[in-house]
Amino acid sequence: YLMEKKIFVKFVSNPENDQIKTIIGIACTVQAINENHQVSVFFAGSATHLLDKKYIHELDKVMGENSTMIMDFMEIIISKATVYCSFASVKATLGVSEGDNALITPDSKIEWSGPPGVIDLAVNSDIQLIY
Repeated sequence: YLMEKKIFVKFVSNPENDQIKTIIGIACTVQAINENHQVSVFFAGSATHLLDKKYIHELDKVMGENSTMIMDFMEIIISKATVYCSFASVKATLGVSEGDNALITPDSKIEWSGPPGVIDLAVNSDIQLIY
């Protein structure tokens, strides 16, 4: 039996730079959720592409023409982890604003934050994973 840990996963790299690394990060996040850890996920910088449904469908194709694995994983993350996001990053990367409801999850399910939130999550977690 493993004790529950507070795991902070931060996606900050542009997923286009290394799609496989990004997919591994998503899979590790889901693994932590499935092991009943308390998971917080922060999407910052160019990694906010991961909140765009069209981009997730592109990542699915990396796994196979008819794969839905990445979308399925993202649905698990959105429904079972606490999701944080930088409003400024979403605006800069995707060109959408808070309240547009243009992301993979309703805006109301996102904790909008920035560097103070990242530091708070890091300080208060047992384990940090950065992709």
